[in-house]
Amino acid sequence: MSAKTIDEYIAGFPEEVRERLGQVRNTIVKAVPAAEEAISYGMPAFKLNKKPLIYFAAFKNHIGVYATPTGHEAFKAELAKYKQGKGSVQFPFDQVLPLDLIARMSKFRAEEQGKKR
Repeated sequence: MSAKTIDEYIAGFPEEVRERLGQVRNTIVKAVPAAEEAISYGMPAFKLNKKPLIYFAAFKNHIGVYATPTGHEAFKAELAKYKQGKGSVQFPFDQVLPLDLIARMSKFRAEEQGKKR
């Protein structure tokens, strides 16, 4: 898939996956309204001050969220019940999306970027 926008990316999936992707997108937009949408590494991404904030993507059995290693480290305890990789976490399709957690991770990354100026 070579989507150029997040809308194109989401449109390429079945309805139930589109709905979940839309929930993640809307959660990030609400949490960090100043973030800009992009496609980066073939995934929906949000950038703040032209720097990566958070990415997400759909896979066969889960939604992957990438808040870079710092965003995951800060929420280590809450993310412990999910399968993880370095800088990534998998939210399975058979579980409710932790939208509040995704929002807090997004806000954390935005605050972190503000401190790096």
